[in-house]
Amino acid sequence: MDPASLLYAKTHEWIHIEEADGGKLATIGISAFAIEALKDLVYLELPEVGSSLTAGEPLGEIESVKAVSDIYSPVTGEVVEANTPLIDSLDTMNEDAYGAGWLLKVKITDDSSLAGLMDQAAYLKQCEEEE
Repeated sequence: MDPASLLYAKTHEWIHIEEADGGKLATIGISAFAIEALKDLVYLELPEVGSSLTAGEPLGEIESVKAVSDIYSPVTGEVVEANTPLIDSLDTMNEDAYGAGWLLKVKITDDSSLAGLMDQAAYLKQCEEEE
């Protein structure tokens, strides 16, 4: 996916939205900036298909050799697919954060949370301020 076409949460998750079955389907991942900051990923926990997510609440966690970090859901909805092969192949996140490194596909049940997400320019500005 083209990072310029994605939306971003302040907590470094990215989201791609597409229309599906009369609703909105969100593909969620972690930004390359966040993955680079974590370095040396060793563990990933994802919710099961069918789980309900609430925007702003933790959906799982990612662990590196130096820290454990919560992953926050940028949207409210139901998990319809989890990228479980990623759990055994965390290098994929380093190599292709915006493609094969996606985490979840979520059927959005309340799209009001989308208003709080940033475009790429705003997100890059936030990242510059954090460095």
